[in-house]
Amino acid sequence: MIPRRLEPKLRELARYYPVVAVTGPRQSGKTTLCQKVFPKKAYVSLEALDARDYARTDPRGFFTEYKKGAIIDEVQHVPELLSYLQGEVDTQPESGRFILTGSQHFGLSQSIAQSLAGRCGILVLLPLSFDELSQFKTSPDELYQVLWQGAYPRIYDRKIPPHQWLADYVTTYIQRDVRQLVNVSDLQAFSGFLKLCAGRTAQELNASKLSNDVGVSHNTVRAWLSVLEASYIIHRLPAWFTNVRKQVVKAPKIHFIDSGLTCYLLGITEPQQLRHHPQRGAIFESWVVSELFKNLVHRGKHANLFHYREARGLEIDLIIEDGQQLHAIEIKSAETIASDAFTNLQRFIHRLTDAKDSRTLASTLIYGGEESQRRTHARVTPWRQVNSLKI
Repeated sequence: MIPRRLEPKLRELARYYPVVAVTGPRQSGKTTLCQKVFPKKAYVSLEALDARDYARTDPRGFFTEYKKGAIIDEVQHVPELLSYLQGEVDTQPESGRFILTGSQHFGLSQSIAQSLAGRCGILVLLPLSFDELSQFKTSPDELYQVLWQGAYPRIYDRKIPPHQWLADYVTTYIQRDVRQLVNVSDLQAFSGFLKLCAGRTAQELNASKLSNDVGVSHNTVRAWLSVLEASYIIHRLPAWFTNVRKQVVKAPKIHFIDSGLTCYLLGITEPQQLRHHPQRGAIFESWVVSELFKNLVHRGKHANLFHYREARGLEIDLIIEDGQQLHAIEIKSAETIASDAFTNLQRFIHRLTDAKDSRTLASTLIYGGEESQRRTHARVTPWRQVNSLKI
């Protein structure tokens, strides 16, 4: 297994807390990472029905068997187990005793907040970042191939054709995870909803229009969006606003976390289709946002990511808040830099100056080309150096 960027933070939290939970989407590599970092710990998966039944019906006996600690996989299947775990670690609060993994963020986080507050560190493992992906011998080195294949580890570790693996992943996700998270009576409607959302990646969320297009209620769309977010299919990017005296649009954007999954849902069957595809720019923008999101969460940092748009046109694709530092990032999929590529960044600098915002601003243009440059108003960063940004 290749080293994951989350590994040092996982080791660190295991020195502080008796319990550490690693959450994230299915097949992002959580189990593999935890077993690599803690090879001497016993391992039990609550995905297995017999282990799940044991943990649910005899939790005290379960913890007696794993008295020395264990990696407990897919713990969201038996959330009531965490109440017994609280008593267990209060009696024996040895650091790094139990390592939990789970695939459903909301359910696991709520259970931890109720039962293990102050006793548990929480981390998120997403699919491979580009610098992690580059460690595979078979990793793609061309932009459209990178976008099309996506970043789920098993595609590279087992050398499975991306389209085949993603098709199976979607089927499993819809038939298992969706049913566990929400009562979806019409899986075909949800499947259509998922594809419509893929077509809206990097766009502002309009739940009313989406509900009309899908043919379900507004409340159902909101519930389904929460399912996508809870299972780490999408990331909802809130609008950024401060004391800038302009009419600012406050709707969030949605970004698919994995570009390969987006391409599959949009019916893009080969990488070169992306070159002239109408969604090329949106897929690239979501890929960049996802890479920077991974950059932060895989270091255990809170991801203060936003977008900015005024009703009259000024738009910044991504804003990252880092204390007294602001990062304004424009994202262009083109391989060459157009003359007007820096216009919005320049205008945003003036907005902050007029608003007397005292924070330091770093402006960056990330594009689909290969050359790194330093311009008057922004640093130009090629796509393959996206993980080099100091955030």
